[in-house]
Amino acid sequence: MPDVAADGLQVLFCGINPGLMTAATGHHFARPGNRFWPVLQLSGFTPRLLKPAEQRELLSYGLGITNVVARATARADELTAEEYVEGGRLLTEKVTRLRPRWLAVVGVTAYRAAFGDRTAQVGPQERTFGDTRVWVLPNPSGLNAHWTAATMAQEFARLRVAAQA
Repeated sequence: MPDVAADGLQVLFCGINPGLMTAATGHHFARPGNRFWPVLQLSGFTPRLLKPAEQRELLSYGLGITNVVARATARADELTAEEYVEGGRLLTEKVTRLRPRWLAVVGVTAYRAAFGDRTAQVGPQERTFGDTRVWVLPNPSGLNAHWTAATMAQEFARLRVAAQA
């Protein structure tokens, strides 16, 4: 799954791994029940609701998308601990090279597994990659019933404000 990325982005969003629909279409967060695109608009990152097929438009807003793990699965719980650790290593290299202001990992469990931080919570993290700060966001998957689109948008908006400061 190719990244939507460029040097010096304001925020590089990082999904857990591609779902099967994403892998089939070549568009990040493509599954219809995924709330990533609506939450981007609700939080003010984008002025309108983008479709997954319009993902390259994110670059015009200083935003991008990558994944912790490259392998597509039906569910993130199919990934192994080793895949997360290797994904964290590769993500560290990518972020060091691309130098976004913020890395936003969407999924606290994925962040914990990739970076060995068992106590991480949603929000800004102490960890940095050079000058890149890290924010953990809730997973926008429709399977994440702990967060509504509205409460997710509030957390995404907190990051947006910090990224624009």
